[in-house]
Formats: sequence, structure tokens, C-alpha cells
Amino acid sequence: MDDTSSTRVIVEGRDFVLTRDIDAPREKLFRAWTEPALLAQWFVPRPWSEASVQVDVRPGGASVVVMRNPEGQEFPSRGVYLEVVPNERLVFTDAYTSAWVPSDKPFMTGVLTFENLGTGHTRYTARVHHWTEADRETHQKMGFRDGWSAATQQLVDLVATL
Repeated sequence: MDDTSSTRVIVEGRDFVLTRDIDAPREKLFRAWTEPALLAQWFVPRPWSEASVQVDVRPGGASVVVMRNPEGQEFPSRGVYLEVVPNERLVFTDAYTSAWVPSDKPFMTGVLTFENLGTGHTRYTARVHHWTEADRETHQKMGFRDGWSAATQQLVDLVATL
């Protein structure tokens, strides 16, 4: 089984880049990112949970993921998909909240790639572009490295059951 030690997170300017080779075909990883029932099972590191997940996976389609902390507080995360290439690439941003309505405070754009390594293995890369270095630092203080690494392990565990 994969473990979090194989998850690599590096800083490149204003970006965080998380990479992991996963023993699962990219179709399963793409499903886990695009099907609400699956996304709700792994997207936030435990003991946090998902209160609700709504996604319209198409360019211009909105997403609303409401995360719940252990104390029961809810934190909505709104965004829009910019690019969707099934089983290969997802690009989303919080610069918009729905359709092309600008958000109050854009923070990041995420670019996910699912590279077929053959024999049912995938190189999963999540590149998070931040608007400013200060935004990147804020994300770091929010626990990006540990949080995204833990969530990636949860993703790995989930796709092993699909």
C-alpha cells in the first residue's frame, strides 16, 4: 500500500506542487475528484469532514464544498472549473464563485494532472498557484503540506476500494 512518505510537496515561487505515484488507474482518481459521493469521503483530512459537496464538472461549472471542523463549524469553499479533460486534467479556481461571478478574495488556482504510468499506476500531481506569495504563506500556515498529504493518503485508500 502507498504511504504518505511517498507524497512529495515542494514550493516553486508562489506555487505548491504535490506529486505522488499511486497504484490505481487514473480513471479511479478522476472519479474520486469529480463524483460528489466519493469526493466527500476523502477531500479533507480527518477529523475534519465534508458537510456537503456540489460539483458541476465542466468548464464554467461551479463547485461548492463545505468543510466541517471537529467543533462543527462549517467553511464553504466555492469555485469554478476552468478546464476538464476526463481522466487527464482538472483546473479549478476560487477566483469565481459561480458562472463567471468574481469572488471577494481570490486565493488560488488548482491544476490536477493524472499521468498514466502504465500497469494501472498513475502519477498524480496537484499544482496550487497562489495569487501572491502572502497567499501561499497563508496556505502554508493553514497546514497545506500536512493537510493535502493526509487527504492524498485518504484518496489513495479510497481508490483502492473502487
